[in-house]
Amino acid sequence: MTINCNGKLVDLSVPKIMGILNLTPDSFYDGGKHNSLKKSILKTNEMINDGASFIDIGGQSTRPGGNIISIREEEKRLFPIVESLIKEFPDTIFSIDTFHNSIARRCVDMGISIVNDISGGYYDPEIIKIAGEKKAPYVLTYNEISPFINDKKVNFENIVQKALFYFSSMIKKGYENGLNDIIIDPGFGFSKTMKEDYFIMKNLEFFKILELPILVGISRKSMIYKNLNINPEKALNGTSILNSIALLKGANILRVHDVVEAKECIDLLQSLQ
Repeated sequence: MTINCNGKLVDLSVPKIMGILNLTPDSFYDGGKHNSLKKSILKTNEMINDGASFIDIGGQSTRPGGNIISIREEEKRLFPIVESLIKEFPDTIFSIDTFHNSIARRCVDMGISIVNDISGGYYDPEIIKIAGEKKAPYVLTYNEISPFINDKKVNFENIVQKALFYFSSMIKKGYENGLNDIIIDPGFGFSKTMKEDYFIMKNLEFFKILELPILVGISRKSMIYKNLNINPEKALNGTSILNSIALLKGANILRVHDVVEAKECIDLLQSLQ
């Protein structure tokens, strides 16, 4: 299983790591830690050296209850640093975490390889067309913000069936809009109860039926720290446990804050093959 990132074929038969670079002041765990050029270069270099295959850059916090900023503000946070990082690390595969088509277009034109949209095209349907036009891999997230998914006429037995129905419909739409590479993200923590998050994790292997790469992003999220009655700073051990379970159930990409520990999960589980 491979994806084409700006002409580079990335083999996902061995799981890969997507390191998180938040250029935000208010992200739930690392807000304000990397939102300057110097800090972002240091963090990117650290994650690459630790084993990250992708670096996911975001300028809009998507934490529950987070403030939606203007496109202009997101541009101010992202563009100067994105441009500098691409020049500093020309061989690195970067991903842009946004739901605005204009930002995705500009970032891909600058050299970003992957479009990671937590809204599944709901906030801005044009973003799927942009990814298709630019032949950029698109991370399709299952996020129940769409009225289509909340249609009361559709009665699903459980959230996994609901998610599979969503992915099947959106994958078809993606291919119709020119996408070549689609990565599916079950969307842990997005518009779901903790019980639903764990039910998806328990049944993650069912998503392999779609025959597409599976990205799992549970790093230090509330499904871990609230369940354990701790804070995000203490949620690394829980993250590693759930990342290991996700890998055993077929995850191809782990999106994480802590690359070293995620790499250890992958390496140890590869020893069992």
